[in-house]
Amino acid sequence: MSSHKLILCVLLAMATLYAPAQTNGSNSPYSRFGLGSLKDQSQGFNKAMSGVALGFRDGNRINMQNPASYSAIDSLSFIFDVGLTLQNVNFKSGGNSINAHNTTLDYINAGFRLCPGLGFSFGFIPFSSIGYDFSESKYLGDHFNSGSTMTYTNSYTGDGGLHEVYVGLGWNPFANFSVGANFGYVWGNYAQNITQTFYEDGTATSASNGLRRQIEADLSSYKIDIGVQYPIKIGKNDVLTPGITYGIGHAINSPAHYYSYVANGDTTKSVIEKAFELPTSFGAGLAWAHKEQWKVGLDVTHQRWGECRVPQIINDKFVSTTENYMNRTKIVIGGEFQPDRYSSKYLRRVQYRMGASFSTPYYKVNGHNGPREFGVTAGFALPVSNNINNRSVVNIAFQWGRSVPSVSSLITENYLRLNVGITFNERWFMKWKIQ
Repeated sequence: MSSHKLILCVLLAMATLYAPAQTNGSNSPYSRFGLGSLKDQSQGFNKAMSGVALGFRDGNRINMQNPASYSAIDSLSFIFDVGLTLQNVNFKSGGNSINAHNTTLDYINAGFRLCPGLGFSFGFIPFSSIGYDFSESKYLGDHFNSGSTMTYTNSYTGDGGLHEVYVGLGWNPFANFSVGANFGYVWGNYAQNITQTFYEDGTATSASNGLRRQIEADLSSYKIDIGVQYPIKIGKNDVLTPGITYGIGHAINSPAHYYSYVANGDTTKSVIEKAFELPTSFGAGLAWAHKEQWKVGLDVTHQRWGECRVPQIINDKFVSTTENYMNRTKIVIGGEFQPDRYSSKYLRRVQYRMGASFSTPYYKVNGHNGPREFGVTAGFALPVSNNINNRSVVNIAFQWGRSVPSVSSLITENYLRLNVGITFNERWFMKWKIQ
């Protein structure tokens, strides 16, 4: 085995080992709702294009957002892709502001062609993240007219999230038509705690000890996503590719456990079987490619979260309900420009990318719609050129986003992200091809 292939295998092994140990990637108080903060599941090639993907198909990329694209993978290549994100988030509410930082593993995947017209991919990608720690206090007034003041504080903490591993096939059965499917296994944990503490003249009262409510669940389920693509050649230099995806919604066959600890030592326990659900989803996109220079795409996706259930504490009762969910729609536009992929000048071989996105919330906060999300992105792909590799690239993306609540009393979030991904594209199968 050559040295560069050995390095690639070591990187794959290290990334696989790192995946379970990653941070959950969230500091947002909004990750308390639903299944947490949803990941966009974009990859190195489209991070800087805000995740536009449904009509994109290239022989040197893995596009897991539409598995029909696997049928276009180059017959000589083994493609391996890994990416990381560094994030800074600013939270604002009223006159208060705070920053938070984290680093996450975005994705690991690989792909190659099994036979003419049939591509294969497998990998790991986060689905959602839960991570928050905040509190709110309320003044209760004079305690029994004794001259002492009484306040209470509710502390909210949560941790967890869902991850997905998948295998996928993309098949080109005839003409330009391609169909594909990802078969995934989703797993993770869900933990939420609410602790209530009463204070008299600033000192915690003895009666406040043990006032705690807790929801826990270990989740696991299947996930199936289907996609189709149909490239249409327009004139000599242009190709228009529509893409459609469909995700199968269903109940997660995992129970949620509720514990209530009160001051006198009593504990209340409840269990709800199949307390969570994954939504049915639809996506439609259109991509335009001009020569080997321009690629531009537009995607619209819709997730029917409003039909899904999630466990909640309502009037001190533990129930599974759809009341706090709502359907989510996301619109993404993005594109890239490469002046000349065969040029001897390095900067002309760089791929320059931009994008923008808008999405509606999938949950409600205290009866109000959750925050809408806006984002813009930019970045580039730097070719790796040496005597053994001229097909791999380093993908750099800069993301700015803003979560805008529907009412002024809620928190506004502004985030900056730096995404770094490496796409290894090796001609591992060339020897097999020429024999």
